[in-house]
Amino acid sequence: MSTAKKDYKKITTKSLTEMKNNGEKIAMLTAYDYTMAKIVDNAGIDIILVGDSASNVMAGHETTLPITLDQMIYHASSVVRATNRSLVVVDLPFGSYQGNSKSALDSAIRIMKESGGHSVKLEGGSEISESISRILTAGIPVMGHLGLTPQSIYKFGTFTVRAKEEEEAKKLIEDAKLLEELGCFALVLEKIPAKLAKEVAESLSIPVIGIGAGNDVDGQVLVTHDMLGMTHEFHPRFLRRYLDLYSEMTGAFETYITDVKSRDFPNKNEQY
Repeated sequence: MSTAKKDYKKITTKSLTEMKNNGEKIAMLTAYDYTMAKIVDNAGIDIILVGDSASNVMAGHETTLPITLDQMIYHASSVVRATNRSLVVVDLPFGSYQGNSKSALDSAIRIMKESGGHSVKLEGGSEISESISRILTAGIPVMGHLGLTPQSIYKFGTFTVRAKEEEEAKKLIEDAKLLEELGCFALVLEKIPAKLAKEVAESLSIPVIGIGAGNDVDGQVLVTHDMLGMTHEFHPRFLRRYLDLYSEMTGAFETYITDVKSRDFPNKNEQY
């Protein structure tokens, strides 16, 4: 399969399908604010996910459950204002789409109208199919999410690898095919066996993005704060740290404190 890279000035859902068909891997990262999103977008990332992981990363909650729709819209609108090239995907937060397809559509419409985001992401398969279908009827692109679904963490009771057993793996494959049939433009697979993720990616025509799902999917996503080493307590196997910003930032802060207290800062060239 070709690995030729096309120069996309603006990433769309169509672009992502072309990338899968051309064998070009898709790079996806999170952002929750204007400054970070501008850096990520300028670097050439394909997809920016405004994840409900903001609940953990930005607000310090133990899970993704507490973040509200209003808060997701705030984060998403900040990201959209910074973005020129990347496709912006916004998580629908817990409670905004489960069990009521009308509420799901209302939530998705609010995100699209009030944040300017380009698409939404929902966690789950057949149990939320009605919500996905209703959102799609409004012309709103939907990205699916299977495997470890953090909004269901209290149901699972653990963050361990999902779909290791045959029955759960079979359901995941069925759900993945269903999401494609419903009209989802892409799918995230989180923390599942690499062999299973490869099977899913090869059986679907839509792009499959992995996080802890091996290298045989169509792209990868990480939480930006994790891959930059800002959240140093988090050590899953799938995470590669490209920087150690926690140490570098701590060192810079300590130096600043020393300079202020010793009266070295500001010097004569740094004042008016």
